Amino acid sequence: MMEWLSQFWESLTWSRVIIGTALLILQIVISYGAIIFVMIKLPADYFSSTYAQNQITGGSFFIRWGAAIVKNLVGVILVIAGIVMIVTPGPGGLTILLGLIMMDIPGKRPLEAKLIQKPAILSTINKLRARYDKSPLMMD
Repeated sequence: MMEWLSQFWESLTWSRVIIGTALLILQIVISYGAIIFVMIKLPADYFSSTYAQNQITGGSFFIRWGAAIVKNLVGVILVIAGIVMIVTPGPGGLTILLGLIMMDIPGKRPLEAKLIQKPAILSTINKLRARYDKSPLMMD
């Protein structure tokens, strides 16, 4: 372990530090942009028990399945990025929530509701929605 750490420090250059920092900043900007977009577009009753999720309809079988696969892959990537952002700078909790919203997995609704009901997350999302003239999220 110490040998690996020693090799790492020896291979560290200013260009690698700058590239790593630029990639971190890009990750944060993209995450915030995606979170803002999705949280604004969510229906106000999305986390309510009365919300009926509409499935992808129309188009061929391959288009529907392709869209579902891409949507789930993006969701998994966002959940992983959110977990990484818990220990690094960035909106970890919101990114995990965004990833869960994108994925089609059984039992995700209680997990989403548990995340969204945290006062800091819910108030942040409702302030953001108010800024764009959207009604606050309704919770059960």
